[in-house]
Order: sequence, then C-alpha cells, then structure tokens
Amino acid sequence: MTSKRIAAPDRKAAEDLSASGLIDAKIASLADWRGEILASIRTLIRDADPAVSEEVKWRKPSNPSGVPVWSNGGILCTGEIYRDKVKLTFARGASLPDPSHLFNASLDGNTRRAIDLHNGDEIDEPAFKALIRAAVALNRAGR
Repeated sequence: MTSKRIAAPDRKAAEDLSASGLIDAKIASLADWRGEILASIRTLIRDADPAVSEEVKWRKPSNPSGVPVWSNGGILCTGEIYRDKVKLTFARGASLPDPSHLFNASLDGNTRRAIDLHNGDEIDEPAFKALIRAAVALNRAGR
C-alpha cells in the first residue's frame, strides 16, 4: 500500500485565520458602539497595511477572547475593550511622529502611546493610516 504525503497547511496562515476568526467573534459579541469602533479601526489598519498580521494575545479566564493585536515586523498596536472605551495601544508609539495629535493616553511612558476612543468619537482616518504606516516603517527599520 502506497501512501501519499499531504502537505501540512502553512502554520502561519492557519494561525492568522484562527486569529481573524477570533477577532470577528469578538466584534460580533460587542453589539454596541465598541464593536463598531473596533471593526472600523480594523478596516483602517488593513487598508493602511495589507500585509498586517492579526493575532489574539493575552487570553485568560477573565478575558477568554483575548486582545486583538496587529503586527508587521513586530507589534503595531493592540485593541483593548473596556466598558467606556476602546484603547489602541501602539507598542512603540513614543517613537512615532504624531502631527495630528491622535495619541491621547499613556503619554507619560517612554515607549508606548495610546488612543482612547469613547462612544461618539471619530478618528482622523488619513492621520490614523499614516500612524500605522509609520509604525510599520519603524518596526522594519529595527530597533
């Protein structure tokens, strides 16, 4: 009996697919303004960097769906959900140019910067996409 070897699926692609599915589920579970904001931010990130990788990190009993994370050459930003806001934390935000002053939280740190979005807030889409592209460039340039 001859057996045919079947190539295993690309592990990275499988992880991306499952992470994307988990993020889809998280957005669907948020049947309010927070889900809408997270979905629109996700679209902006993907538009700004089509090569972005989606992950879900820090899954635990108190947060079983984890935290959405977008990466390219390292973490770009995370999307944390709170009762009163969606917090987008940029891993190396303190090193990014922010001429539109999108960062409005975690301003005292030496490394990270964040954007807190509350119900009714709108984000400057071109400035946000520029911030994502700058984060990708910074990650690719190395530390």
